[in-house]
Amino acid sequence: MKPVAVCAAAPEEDSDRRPLPPGWSSYTSPEGLRYYVNSCSKETTWRRPSPSAEAPRRALAPQNAAPYANGGHGSRKPAAPPEAAEVTLRKPPHLKQINCVTFPLPGEGPEQQLLKPNEWSYCDFFWTDKKDPQGTTSVAGFEVLLQKQLKGKQMQKEMSEFIHERIKIEEEYAKNLSKLSVSPLAAQEEGTLGEAWTQLKKSLHDEAEVHMKFSNKLHSEVEKPLLTFRGDNFKKDLKKYDHHIADLRKQLASRYAGVEKARKALADRQKDLEVKTQQLEIKLSNKTEEDIKKARRKSTQAGDDLMRCVDLYNQTQCKWFEEMVTTSMELEKLEVERIEWIQQHLRQYTTLRHETDMFNQSMVEPVDKLLQNVDPAKDRELWVKENNTGEVRPVDMSI
Repeated sequence: MKPVAVCAAAPEEDSDRRPLPPGWSSYTSPEGLRYYVNSCSKETTWRRPSPSAEAPRRALAPQNAAPYANGGHGSRKPAAPPEAAEVTLRKPPHLKQINCVTFPLPGEGPEQQLLKPNEWSYCDFFWTDKKDPQGTTSVAGFEVLLQKQLKGKQMQKEMSEFIHERIKIEEEYAKNLSKLSVSPLAAQEEGTLGEAWTQLKKSLHDEAEVHMKFSNKLHSEVEKPLLTFRGDNFKKDLKKYDHHIADLRKQLASRYAGVEKARKALADRQKDLEVKTQQLEIKLSNKTEEDIKKARRKSTQAGDDLMRCVDLYNQTQCKWFEEMVTTSMELEKLEVERIEWIQQHLRQYTTLRHETDMFNQSMVEPVDKLLQNVDPAKDRELWVKENNTGEVRPVDMSI
């Protein structure tokens, strides 16, 4: 599909009640916007076609190139069956089938408009199948979206495991700080320096409690929400999406096989009619005109069958398109919710970390203040008063 960056024109309200020009039909996109489709040229537009719009030439059956650029619509009722001679077996030159899905050829027909311009929405960029790196198999575009969801679930799980490891570090750090705070080392230091040293050891105990609280909050406010967001039912819901879209693709493949079978049957009938007609003209056979009429009726019936199969195919592809748009936008919504959820709780991590730093800073401040007040002279005075052995000094001996 060849998308454009912006819509050619903004959609308008259809207040005009006059009949549309011949060959034009109006439909409503998944967003509730009205657009118009030319059943022959496959042109699509947001603007109501003018009465002077050119009437289309007769087509074999409704095709599905343009409508699938702007939004799904219900299949039309097939036109009255033409004579067998009018039915062409040549596939439309401006269309191609890839894995049973019909697409316009690059550069052919009107340029398709994005459903959600400028948003890089899932519903605009995952219509074709993607080959794997080895090029041996292909993956449906919808399967790529599902893989994105599963990868997001795995990334979310790994983030919770990372936070869990961070919690273990905090817990171990808190235990070591608490143990160190009761160490007897330098417990006999005295004076103002001894007060500062005692306060420093006490701050380790307080800091240990802060880090333990930090680890507990990390568990309840970050790790657990990341781990439990979208539980086991999430994968089951994804499988439901997968099976639903896969079933529609299978139905589409079956309808496509029916079209090809009907196309071959029509070719065989037309060839049989041509042979019998030639035989009758050169009188190489005793076939009667009734036999020719019978062959012509069979050829006409084969043409009718082909048109019916094409119409059923288009109905199925339209249903697949509509479900693809709806489901891909739902997956897009789920991805936005996942990212915003993770963003919210990782920001909570940074908030808790900042709070922990502030608490640690507040506990260091008393230690810093006592260290600033350390006075060697005062410490000497206090120590001397407590431990002096006498202030009377020795004198010289006399005879």
